[in-house]
Amino acid sequence: MGDGSEIVTRSVIITTGVDYRKLPAEGVDGFTGAGIYYGAATTEAGAVKGKQVYVVGGGNSAGQGAVYLSKFAEKVNILIRREDLRTTMSSYLIDQIDGIENIEVMGKRQVLKACGEGHLQRLVIEDMVDQSAEEVPADALFIFIGARPATDWLAHNYILRSERGFIETGKELMRYENYKKIWKMEREPYLLETCQPGIFAAGDVRAGAMNRVASAVGEGAMAIKFVHAYLAEV
Repeated sequence: MGDGSEIVTRSVIITTGVDYRKLPAEGVDGFTGAGIYYGAATTEAGAVKGKQVYVVGGGNSAGQGAVYLSKFAEKVNILIRREDLRTTMSSYLIDQIDGIENIEVMGKRQVLKACGEGHLQRLVIEDMVDQSAEEVPADALFIFIGARPATDWLAHNYILRSERGFIETGKELMRYENYKKIWKMEREPYLLETCQPGIFAAGDVRAGAMNRVASAVGEGAMAIKFVHAYLAEV
């Protein structure tokens, strides 16, 4: 533990989650959850029906979010710091976005300030080419600028993780060349089990997780079942 003490246990469930990168713009923190949301927010889609929505981010998650929101919002504006999406997003998704009339990609743009009374109502957006700023009406801002899993405390050669640091579990472990050297059990890993028998991962910290509260709760319940199965073996 952090104070140097030790705990003896037969099984562990890792649910340390992720830390979302924060958008460094004035006023954003004050409207988080009140018009400004980090990551995918399908539960908020119905609330933006017929409204002006902005998406920050140029990766696949941002593109997928924009496509989904376009089914509800009057207009979805994707703000990116690069000129276009070609270097950060899959081509199939770019083609899909190009074919949706109410999605606009705004290159070389960034959010400077979020404004409103109790709820997001306006954004101040900077044109990074000429440094001019414009205040625009905005009912919602969805931020997709990445998340960092809370796994720095884990030894990488002990718990296999993806390139982005998320914990690998279940059959996905078999993709790794050193899997057979680490896994010593005759059976295959359980669905949420890491490369170390008896150590499980659930929620956003796990590679391939759905990034939803409901799915994280479900995975937590499943992990408890697998713990009982593992303890029955030992």
